[in-house]
Amino acid sequence: MPTVTLSKHVNAAPEMVFALATDLANAPGRVKAITKLEVLTSGPIGAGTRFRETRVMFGKEATEEMTISAFDPPHGYEVTAHSCGNDYHTLFRFLPENGGTRVEFEFRARAVSFFAKLFTPLMFLMKGVMRKCVEQDLEDIKKAAEGVPAGT
Repeated sequence: MPTVTLSKHVNAAPEMVFALATDLANAPGRVKAITKLEVLTSGPIGAGTRFRETRVMFGKEATEEMTISAFDPPHGYEVTAHSCGNDYHTLFRFLPENGGTRVEFEFRARAVSFFAKLFTPLMFLMKGVMRKCVEQDLEDIKKAAEGVPAGT
């Protein structure tokens, strides 16, 4: 799958936006598409934290187990996952910009199994849907950081 990259300006400090984006316990109430999130490791959120996220994708609920592979508050974090013969890598960066934060998002998928490689052409078709989902996630985080009530 080609890399999906997006960015969004948020009128809040990087520390606040980072804290909201990594507050896994409250993600289901903050990000509309997330219906459930279970942290699977104990201790504070950071590198090595594993979690199971259930979200609505393509009109259906899908659950994936993910790991925070790098954690650098308030600058960024990385999440990795392996599912359906693919390795997934997601990078979030939080950069100071015009008195607020520019959130940068980058997603890559790499087919590793034979069957996943067969379906790689379909991944290109899903890029637009993936972009739309992430745009909504970033908008939900923006609204939370800027104090806009959830659901508006």
